[in-house]
Amino acid sequence: MKLAARRRRIKLPGAGAVSAVIALPQRFRPGRTPAVLLAHGAGAGMSSPFVSFVHAELARAGYVAVKFNFPYTEARRRTPDPRPVLERCHRAVLDAVAADRALLPPWIAIGGKSLGGRIASYLAAAGAPVRGVFFLGYPLHPAGKPDQLRADHLPSVPVPMLFVQGTRDALCDFERLREVLRGMPRATLHVVEGGDHSFRLPRRNGKPEQAVWADVVGAVVAWLAGLGA
Repeated sequence: MKLAARRRRIKLPGAGAVSAVIALPQRFRPGRTPAVLLAHGAGAGMSSPFVSFVHAELARAGYVAVKFNFPYTEARRRTPDPRPVLERCHRAVLDAVAADRALLPPWIAIGGKSLGGRIASYLAAAGAPVRGVFFLGYPLHPAGKPDQLRADHLPSVPVPMLFVQGTRDALCDFERLREVLRGMPRATLHVVEGGDHSFRLPRRNGKPEQAVWADVVGAVVAWLAGLGA
């Protein structure tokens, strides 16, 4: 099924703009179809195979799917922008989608891969008007430093959260994540057994990469369905 999609430039506060792609589901209805924002990770932009796959499948599942670049990716730089810059960008995209008269989504969920999901969580903790936040490989700590947790703000997120997490993720000690989530009733954990930070499985597993990605999207879509209930 071919998706209807359009590219858009999103203006940022102060100066500059970033690229976004808005994919519409087959049964899109302005004012009735929820939107999902998908932010990329630190090492690859919105055109990466994984982000593009998730983006398309979210639209096929019935959501207005929006992917976008952060400023450093737009400028073809490798080093991510400081956190405040990333947050302002993500918020600008959120506000632009919410105000788009051609969309007018009744609610919006936000999330992303690794860094993109973490930035989404800061927005939600600060009170951004979102229905939920999802994480495709949450970077709980730097590689090899499981005691340097990036989790202090998570209990302040007032909306449901979905963590899709591989058990071999070098940026997320799985048992530490379970400890963090234990006191957070709004958090749901979907386990990708044997998955690393990119959800790659050991070669002996034999499961095709896109089949793993499809399972990841399936978990997100099932969780999103609960948000609309």
